[in-house]
Amino acid sequence: MTAAENVCYTLINVPMDSEPPSEISLKNDLEKGDVKLKTEALKKVIIMILNGEKLPGLLMTIIRFVLPLQDHTIKKLLLVFWEIVPKTTPDGRLLQEMILVCDAYRKDLQHPNEFIRGSTLRFLCKLKEAELLEPLMPAIRACLEHRHSYVRRNAVLAIYTIYRNFEHLIPDAPELIHDFLVNEKDASCKRNAFMMLIHADQDRALDYLSTCIDQVQTFGDILQLVIVELIYKVCHANPSERARFIRCIYNLLQSSSPAVKYEAAGTLVTLSSAPTAIKAAAQCYIDLIIKESDNNVKLIVLDRLIELKEHPSHERVLQDLVMDILRVLSTPDLEVRKKTLQLALDLVSSRNVEELVIVLKKEVIKTNNVTEHEDTDKYRQLLVRTLHSCSVRFPDMAANVIPVLMEFLSDNNEAAAADVLEFVREAIQRFDNLRPLIVEKMLEVFHSIKSVKIYRGALWILGEYCCTKEDIQSVMTEIRRSLGEIPIVESEIKKEAGELKPEEEVSVGPAQKLVTEMGTYATQSALSSSRPAKKEEDRPPLRGFLLDGDFFVAASLATTLTKIALRYMSLVQEKKKQNSFNAEAMLLMATILHLGKSSLPKKPITDDDVDRISLCLKVLSECSPLMNDIFNKECRQSLSHMLSAKLEEEKLSQKKESEKRNVTIQPDDPISFMQLTAKNEMSSKEDQFQLSLLAAMGNTQRKEAADPLASKLNKVTQLTGFSDPVYAEAYVHVNQYDIVLDVLVVNQTSDTLQNCTLELATLGDLKLVEKPSPLTLAPHDFANIKANVKVASTENGIIFGNVVYDVSGAASDRNCVVLSDIHIDIMDYIQPASCTDAEFRQMWAEFEWENKVTVNTNIIDLNEYLQHILKSTNMKCLTPEKALSGYCGFMAANLYARSIFGEDALANVSIEKPIHLGPEAPVTGHIRIRAKSQGMALSLGDKINLSQKKTSL
Repeated sequence: MTAAENVCYTLINVPMDSEPPSEISLKNDLEKGDVKLKTEALKKVIIMILNGEKLPGLLMTIIRFVLPLQDHTIKKLLLVFWEIVPKTTPDGRLLQEMILVCDAYRKDLQHPNEFIRGSTLRFLCKLKEAELLEPLMPAIRACLEHRHSYVRRNAVLAIYTIYRNFEHLIPDAPELIHDFLVNEKDASCKRNAFMMLIHADQDRALDYLSTCIDQVQTFGDILQLVIVELIYKVCHANPSERARFIRCIYNLLQSSSPAVKYEAAGTLVTLSSAPTAIKAAAQCYIDLIIKESDNNVKLIVLDRLIELKEHPSHERVLQDLVMDILRVLSTPDLEVRKKTLQLALDLVSSRNVEELVIVLKKEVIKTNNVTEHEDTDKYRQLLVRTLHSCSVRFPDMAANVIPVLMEFLSDNNEAAAADVLEFVREAIQRFDNLRPLIVEKMLEVFHSIKSVKIYRGALWILGEYCCTKEDIQSVMTEIRRSLGEIPIVESEIKKEAGELKPEEEVSVGPAQKLVTEMGTYATQSALSSSRPAKKEEDRPPLRGFLLDGDFFVAASLATTLTKIALRYMSLVQEKKKQNSFNAEAMLLMATILHLGKSSLPKKPITDDDVDRISLCLKVLSECSPLMNDIFNKECRQSLSHMLSAKLEEEKLSQKKESEKRNVTIQPDDPISFMQLTAKNEMSSKEDQFQLSLLAAMGNTQRKEAADPLASKLNKVTQLTGFSDPVYAEAYVHVNQYDIVLDVLVVNQTSDTLQNCTLELATLGDLKLVEKPSPLTLAPHDFANIKANVKVASTENGIIFGNVVYDVSGAASDRNCVVLSDIHIDIMDYIQPASCTDAEFRQMWAEFEWENKVTVNTNIIDLNEYLQHILKSTNMKCLTPEKALSGYCGFMAANLYARSIFGEDALANVSIEKPIHLGPEAPVTGHIRIRAKSQGMALSLGDKINLSQKKTSL
């Protein structure tokens, strides 16, 4: 949006009639009306001109009756009017009336009011006619000496713009501004003057900087930012200047402005790779993260730290700052904490792992004392996973971590407890020396576990790794304690019948007779029926699970009892003790079966659970060596295989990450020397520097850097036909949340096109940031128009519009050329990501939008189709490769991706090979997509459908 339109939309709020006012009525209002009426009429004139109307008859009227007025509102509107009104004849000559306008603005440049002077200077920056500016140059120069900084500041901008566009009007501008800069005291004026010297005469800017380089810290932040920009440009264009200015950058790291510190740190990293420089920059980043309150700023600076870590020579320097990085955990935002923990985990080494574990243990303990917050549980889960990773990488730390984490098995947050349980299971399998400690701690917390899923896992661990007679007896004691009084059915009937313990027998009300399952009569007091909640609270945990109808835990309990009973019989030689222990285990299973078939539980026992418990009873009654091997050896071997596969997968992913960083320059690749490169081959010296830097780093994955022309051509979209009067094509550049459209507009006629405007609109969650300003195209001329579009969410978007223009000298209405649609691909915002199976299942249950896509392709191989989908959707396959290997005629895989907006996308691929149709039959099946937003689910489904259509051609 141009400055004129900005002013219009802020100052003009005139409700227009269905039909615009006539030129005659507007002329009458401008000539005879009072100031208020003239103001309203001028607003309507501006709106009509912006909408494409031509009002040539009003120009002289406005000059005679409106221009001499001193009303401030009218003067503001006139600045807008003179910016948008045509100032030339159809053949390109300046209108005679503009001489009067020029004289009026010469008077405004000498006006005693500083606001009028400053506004006029800002208006002159937008003029493109040298004939209008030439008579005003003495007055513009005089404004540099005005007493008010607002006038001087805008005078510098006006001189810079005029020097850039019409250098002949003020050829001594750099010298003039340099002298002005030396004597100026105001920070904003000095900033504008210094900025002009950077772009107009860099040597003079360096001369000024060398005279005051020791006082840079005392400058204002806006001037310091410009100085950092100058040093960056100079040092990259001429590396020999680095030693001259690097001390200045070090000093700016201590600036009071966060923006200056951030830019100075980024510049220092590019200027020097010395450990002291990297450490100073990293320390500056850390201070910014801690002191800044905006979470977006914290995330941006954290990304810069992560980029530093990616460089091999910088990683060791950052390892010494891990404890400083952990100070960021004081931030309550979960995303910031997540990135911080991941960065600390990447930097941890044997030198600092002990300190890291101590800090994380303190953070875990803090989460117990903090008032429950919606992110507290998730933060605790992150801490548990980080400690888990530390313990796996550094086994010596596991003994310090396990006792603290196992307290969380009784936590109300099931996700955090599940992570702890997974960690304990892995630790007890990998570290033999920690098994006694883990078993002891598990027995301590076993009775306080509240979640049935965690209870099942704890039962499995105790049944698998209790190897001594004492531990087995302890497990049996804890199971009996958690199960309560047995037989369960009879004891529960007694409680329901009111046969309470003496201390519970208080005064009772009227009783009623009940018939039990055994056919006997029982009395139930009113008191017993009025206190069911307390009875449920007093129930032991395992008993409560069973009475709630969760008999899957009963099947797990039967397996655990069978394991420890078989192991106990191999440890104890005395037959009587063997039989006693075996009988007790079988009694527990039998009483659970009896309970499952009674009417007491809320849900009846399933046939699968009955079969499992019955099988365990049969195994204990026979006690064969084969069953002993299956229960006590095969299960542990399966866990070992699973952990080994997981470890191999992690190593493979780390290897792929390291390969990305390795130099992949081939021996016969040509070497390009900057000094020998022709100027027309590259667009600028900075492009040459970037290309050489990427080549030196071995970053050949950046296709845009390696072959910028081919990359740009792939992103060019043709908007009109070759036979249209106006040809247009757009280069679409997507940069995270922004889309930049660089539109080339070509006048293919022999006429001059005036007010040629690119009108755009969006469909989807896109927002046009600014409206492109109109321009004039000479015959067969061309111009580039840029438009910015903001993206708010991950979904397909469409940009459409047209080009409108007036033909010079023609009396007809405006001409219009309709543009082709520009489709914004969802793949620009989706990146592969990883999550655990538990997280995937949780998100799959939570997400409400589902899109089911039917497979329609000519690919005949299941694996090939899966790889094609992964490539087309930027998703990552969470199902291990070993699970997908082999051939069985069907395949199921889970896919996951995350957008740059933090949105999750899940997919489940269920495909099969219809063998009965022959070996050349294509893959069939469907893909189910789930997302939190409808747009993302639909867009991802459309992308899959389109990729399938391309494949089937």
